[in-house]
Amino acid sequence: MTSYLMLFGNILLLVSGQILFKFGLQKIGGFDLVKVAVSPFIISGLALYVVATVLWFIVLTKMSLSVAYPLQSLAYILGLIAAWFFFGEVITMTKWVGVAAILFGAYMIAK
Repeated sequence: MTSYLMLFGNILLLVSGQILFKFGLQKIGGFDLVKVAVSPFIISGLALYVVATVLWFIVLTKMSLSVAYPLQSLAYILGLIAAWFFFGEVITMTKWVGVAAILFGAYMIAK
């Protein structure tokens, strides 16, 4: 159970990093390498990625890759929900069907 909690923590960190990247890019008005390099949002997102990578290393010592890696697909679902919540993106029925497919696949992998 601890392995799954660590994996979920890894997923949360990755999604949080992506949210920070999006906020940062919106704030600076697009991609500009100099502005990206000094953006607090981008730097914070990268820091979360570093922590997520360390956690991923721990997960890999405790779980098989054939289980852990496919379960990271849950990040797609959290990313979709975050896009709706933070950025007002529209979630179509097709996307919800995709979410259901991912959830079913994750269930089959974890089973």
